[in-house]
Amino acid sequence: MSSSPTVYVNIRQITEVNHKDVTLKDVADIYCDNPELQNKCSALKILKIRKDKPKRYIQSVMPVLEKLQALDSSLQINSMGETDFIVDYQPPKKPVLLWQWTKTIFVCGVCFCGAAFAIMTFNNDVNVTSVFGEIYRLVMGREAEGATTLELAYSIGLALGIIIFFNHFAKWKMNSDPTPLEVEMRLYEENITKTLIQNDERKEQDIDAH
Repeated sequence: MSSSPTVYVNIRQITEVNHKDVTLKDVADIYCDNPELQNKCSALKILKIRKDKPKRYIQSVMPVLEKLQALDSSLQINSMGETDFIVDYQPPKKPVLLWQWTKTIFVCGVCFCGAAFAIMTFNNDVNVTSVFGEIYRLVMGREAEGATTLELAYSIGLALGIIIFFNHFAKWKMNSDPTPLEVEMRLYEENITKTLIQNDERKEQDIDAH
């Protein structure tokens, strides 16, 4: 007597799709030692999107397990992923390069001006100019006339320090570790996902946060 087939399902927390018929392979990694059964499970439709507009759909793993069990009653299912997950539907559309470049330039401009303003206000708060002037006077024995090597070295060191800290400049990276910005973005996405799932659970239970 052969043992019951086992399917391992690892559902991801959030998945972006561009088609309306969402199958299990779109949102999860599936493994079974029976290739035919694995293909059937992968092709199992778990969601039909009817509205043609961007929207995030909160889903539970329980209906997915029920559909898998209905596919084969002898199936042993090992769910290793999320218990609640999000399907992020984005209708397919042609990218508008001009708009994308406009947004990129705008964001770069805001970041550059914001960073420059923050650096200038910091330097003004600690009075870096006076500090450099005093160091120059103590070392050289006379007052500085205009910009000195201190300001030049400080500017170069500041730029290098930012590049080294963020571990990223254009396509160049010092090592394979994620940059601080990438870490913060992933934490932000994770918090957004958890909040959407918790808000959906509260709506189902008629719980309102005061």
